[in-house]
Amino acid sequence: MKEKFLHYVWRHKRFDLTDLQTTEGESIKLIQSGENNQNAGPDFLNSKIQIGETIWAGNVEIHLKSSDWLAHNHQHNKAYNNVILHVVLEEDRPIFRTSGERIPCLELRNRIPSNLSKIYLRLLNNEHWIPCQYHFFQVSEITKNLWLDRMLVDRLEEKTKAIEQRLEENKGDWEATFYQFLAKNFGLKVNAEPFEMLAQSLPHIILGKHKNNRLQIEALLFGQAGLLEKEFQDDYPKRLRKEYHFLQKKYSLHPLSETSWKFLRMRPANFPTIRLAQFASLIVQSVHLFNKILEIENVAEVEKLFQVQLADYWLTHYVFDKESTKRNKSLGKSAIYLIVINTVVPFLFLFGKRKEEDSFKDKAFRFLEALKPEKNIIVSSWMDLGQEPDSAYQTQALLQLKNRYCDHKKCLDCSIGNSILKRAPEEESTIS
Repeated sequence: MKEKFLHYVWRHKRFDLTDLQTTEGESIKLIQSGENNQNAGPDFLNSKIQIGETIWAGNVEIHLKSSDWLAHNHQHNKAYNNVILHVVLEEDRPIFRTSGERIPCLELRNRIPSNLSKIYLRLLNNEHWIPCQYHFFQVSEITKNLWLDRMLVDRLEEKTKAIEQRLEENKGDWEATFYQFLAKNFGLKVNAEPFEMLAQSLPHIILGKHKNNRLQIEALLFGQAGLLEKEFQDDYPKRLRKEYHFLQKKYSLHPLSETSWKFLRMRPANFPTIRLAQFASLIVQSVHLFNKILEIENVAEVEKLFQVQLADYWLTHYVFDKESTKRNKSLGKSAIYLIVINTVVPFLFLFGKRKEEDSFKDKAFRFLEALKPEKNIIVSSWMDLGQEPDSAYQTQALLQLKNRYCDHKKCLDCSIGNSILKRAPEEESTIS
């Protein structure tokens, strides 16, 4: 058994509450379990308990064995001086405060229903894709949907932590921060890091000065990426190279190494050269992208904003000096949707949170609801369990649930897991 299970039992009062007594025989009446403490210190704060004739307000500490108090060195920590009750599965030795006074102890053995423990251990120890795989269908839709709403918010909170940190580094400049994260998104997973490094080394203010000149924008991006350092055969990269060397000196730029970029085992349409060309076209169309995102009201407008037209050279090339069949290489819908999910939505959510304007957070949720469900192995596995997502809102929530809860078997912290445990009948037989 894990200590976390005792936390659950205490928090939800899932133990026999009749005739509660301390191990010294004093009567106990549980008035308020307290607030589960996620930080350092006692496990439950602001608890209220009557012991004998006295009502105590303070904290509760929980252990499997009372001697864990000493093993965890609580006796040397002043934060534990106001513990009013020590809740344990088994008291294997009495515990005293630094003053020498014995801390009242409640033993939970013989008070926890055995069925509850059995279901918990089954969830904890199985090797299914999700721990509750054979119980999931029993949970009500309203419980699932409410928890998925929570999961989506958790996912957005998680995604925005990195944005907040960068925003601080950029001294509150939303445009610069959006530009850098958008660049990272253009790199996909394989080239996300060099794309982000490129954006950090090439301020969006410099690009803004040349936004009316496509050749200069491409020269800056390809040159700063380190992809214009060799001799070329085609006229177009030659012109880019010449232009970059002039701008490099003007702005004292230091390019990345060409080796930063990965082409191997990638579809040509996702080559970093094509993604850079698409990004350049987007900059040419609009350098103040974040302000436009704030004004946009629906996904259709986002699609229109990201529909870019590449320079003619890229219609017949995937890389420099190597001609290919003529093909349109604009951003497809799936690529735009990834940008919406991974960049646009988190920025809208964070902006609404920081500015205390719920309209932007609501817009983020609407955008996700308007997008089709994502397709990946995790979503497919949820569908096999009968959970049919109808939008990216739900797929994002399901990804969070699987990655942050199911994979770590955090069933006790999950509303779905709690619902399953609540179905355990309260048998007379108990854990001893």
